[in-house]
Amino acid sequence: MVTARCLAVAGAITAMVLLSGCGATKSVSRVDVDKTIDLSGDWNDTDSRLVAEEMIRDVLARPWLGEFKGANTRPPDVIVGTVKNRSSEHIQTLTFIKNLERELINSGRVNFVANKEERQEVRDERADQQENASPESMKKFQKEAGADFMLRGDITTIVDQEGGDQVKYYQVNMELVNLENNRKAWLGEKKIKKFVSQSGTKF
Repeated sequence: MVTARCLAVAGAITAMVLLSGCGATKSVSRVDVDKTIDLSGDWNDTDSRLVAEEMIRDVLARPWLGEFKGANTRPPDVIVGTVKNRSSEHIQTLTFIKNLERELINSGRVNFVANKEERQEVRDERADQQENASPESMKKFQKEAGADFMLRGDITTIVDQEGGDQVKYYQVNMELVNLENNRKAWLGEKKIKKFVSQSGTKF
């Protein structure tokens, strides 16, 4: 009798769990990729895109570009180096680097050089051509364009919180370095501050 009652109770509990699970619904909708959506208040795709656009707009408006063209009668060759994540969050810096690269290339005002990993892949292909490509189509070694400037930087954060309220402060610092003499031709800075409020919950 007791066993039968226990089985009945267990069955009822199982049914309740299953029913509660069936009540959950999931909705997915497509949105414009340029639409700003802040769910967590963390660094997101909009921050990456807007900061990259502003940084490249600023670096291309500074005197170094005109000075280089005047002295060399050609656009400078630029490479994007590392962008270090020194923040308290996991930030996909590769996305930010690609945003910077896209803005530089599409500006049409500088030549752009492939990064270290990309260069190695191209060199492997060039080496393969030495044995397998026709003589007229084979690409030669030691014809690479060396970069004149490297764009590099870091992302840092400061977080202030009290209860369910949190202020997130992001600072992105970028610098353009002359690869021949290590002189810094440009320094850029972008700040973002977000207020995140979640009533009744502590972060």
